[in-house]
Amino acid sequence: MHETMEERTGSPWLLPALMLGGAAAGAVLGSLLGARWSDPGLEPLVLAVRLCGEIFLSLLKGLIVPLVVTSVINAVTRMGDMRRMGKLAGLTAFYFLSTTFIAVGTGIFLVNLIRPGESGGELPATVALPETGSTAQAVYDVIAGMFPSNLFLAASEGNVLGLIVFSLLFGAVLTLEGKRARALVQVIDAANEALLRLVRYVIWLAPVGIFGLVADRLGRAGGGDVIWAELQRLGWYALTVMLGLAIHSIVTLPLLLRIFARRSPARYAAGMADALITAVGTASSAATLPVTLRCTTVDNGVSRRAAEFVLPIGATINMDGTALYEAVAVIFIAQTLGVDLAFEQQLVILCTATLAAVGAAAIPEAGLVTMVIVLAAVGLPAEGIGLILSIDWVLDRFRTAVNIWGDAVGAGILDRFVRPGSVEETA
Repeated sequence: MHETMEERTGSPWLLPALMLGGAAAGAVLGSLLGARWSDPGLEPLVLAVRLCGEIFLSLLKGLIVPLVVTSVINAVTRMGDMRRMGKLAGLTAFYFLSTTFIAVGTGIFLVNLIRPGESGGELPATVALPETGSTAQAVYDVIAGMFPSNLFLAASEGNVLGLIVFSLLFGAVLTLEGKRARALVQVIDAANEALLRLVRYVIWLAPVGIFGLVADRLGRAGGGDVIWAELQRLGWYALTVMLGLAIHSIVTLPLLLRIFARRSPARYAAGMADALITAVGTASSAATLPVTLRCTTVDNGVSRRAAEFVLPIGATINMDGTALYEAVAVIFIAQTLGVDLAFEQQLVILCTATLAAVGAAAIPEAGLVTMVIVLAAVGLPAEGIGLILSIDWVLDRFRTAVNIWGDAVGAGILDRFVRPGSVEETA
């Protein structure tokens, strides 16, 4: 039986407080030494700080593949009846699609209301960006990637979606084998338990790891003065993105959680504190997945069959924060360039940003790559991304937290549909 956070620490807020303290200490160090971050004399200190973040991030990333595979297979085999899995899969897809559309719609409404791009800006002459194809090509790549020809290659390349599809199919077959597969199912279940326990140990490195990640990123950016100057220059754009993320995470998602899961949003959010702080520190939905699974099942009491089915898929394709940000960024770029997008073009952005978010990798700043697709869909130049590159990494951390929060809320809601009876009222 999983131990509670209170049993582990004596206080449900000890670890989140330590993580926030690590982030604050990293921000202070990076801000103070940012101007000298590349000085040879500071190299030992810089490398030591960077190593703290790298080790923590590597440990989390190393858990992704085995945890995704065992979690999804375990979730499917716990379903038993394939009709229940089909119902959960359909509801999961509907939830992901609906919340992403709501997020994008919120972003489009705000950017048209605030119009941050009308303050003007200069389009950079050249911006080095990864090449990408058309929207149709992007959809083709996502679907083709769901069926990898080599599972080990898919794991090494970070093709989590392909691993999820394989795990779903393999788990479904195991349920059909009945008693003959029981031993293998027990082995997978034991491996999953061991991995979740390992996550609980790794997460205690989070305060030091987040300290290293924040300090190194701020230091490489040039320190607090540089970041503050960029935030002032692009203040209205940053405000629009943050306001949209706040509305989606504080109003929309909690409302859905209250109505459909009958859970207290405040208590549920408190249980997700470790995962949300880790998301801000790592800026990666995939790297945060092990922590998200632990917070959802252990601290919030969501059934493992729901969490282990919904969360790995959500970390890969459910990107509410990323979709909202891409819509705001594209319309901001259009406003900056003096391009007035028609209603029909904004509908194209609504659809394309949703699809592009599905194709975005669960890694830091992956949304920049898929944003090229959205820009191309409405005839805007890819170089326009240069207008927002300087502060994208700051916003990326907050939209990752919203991505994680959306996945967790989805697990809480869908938990009602895979348990006998309904979730107890927690308020």
